[in-house]
Amino acid sequence: MPFRSAAHRAPNDPAQYDDLVAQWWRPRGAFAMLHWLAAARAAVIPPSTGPDAVLVDLGCGAGLLAPHLGGKGYRHIGVDLSQTALAQAVAHGVSPVRADVRFVPLADGCADVVCAGEILEHVRDFAAVVAEACRVLRPDGLLVLDTLADTWLSRMLAVSVAERLPGGPPPGIHDPALFVDRGRLIECCADQGVALTLRGIRPSAVDVARWLAHRTESVRMLPVGTTAVLFQGWGRKERS
Repeated sequence: MPFRSAAHRAPNDPAQYDDLVAQWWRPRGAFAMLHWLAAARAAVIPPSTGPDAVLVDLGCGAGLLAPHLGGKGYRHIGVDLSQTALAQAVAHGVSPVRADVRFVPLADGCADVVCAGEILEHVRDFAAVVAEACRVLRPDGLLVLDTLADTWLSRMLAVSVAERLPGGPPPGIHDPALFVDRGRLIECCADQGVALTLRGIRPSAVDVARWLAHRTESVRMLPVGTTAVLFQGWGRKERS
């Protein structure tokens, strides 16, 4: 059954994450799909090339990316507004920074990798978040993101359908008006010196069936031929 604890909130109200704070690390909880997406995001991130490599995780939540970075050699810095989520991130080895992702209090060029996972569709000015992500990224550093496309298909599948299904996002967690225009996203990244590659992804139907039958705790995200719903993006910042 979907989670209804935040039904009294307005769509996309950040307070929903405090309402659902106990759900973050439950593999069958309200944020189950965020676990699946964190694994898919980590798969795009290469091992670090030096002992002092830094990964900045924008909108890190409770640090769901952390278990998938083991052995890759990064200092994992998580930026989020939710104090309750950050407290859990710390317990998983994340160095916390409580801040708005539009105004990140980190130095220019400090990060080898910047992740923006499932955050751009929650902000009113995603271009500002992209600018901050690219500002803290060093030349030749890697930007990795995933988000929801601003299309009728995405609004139908990600909200009307997914928010009613087990494993899908909690009802009201998204405001479809904030979904991301892919062309503008590519332009914003290009303006900041990052040539972004996009790839559509979806949960494995076989894995979802196994997950529903309690035969697995994880679901693979698979590539698809369209970016019209859920998609990943990655690209390196040009050298000066």
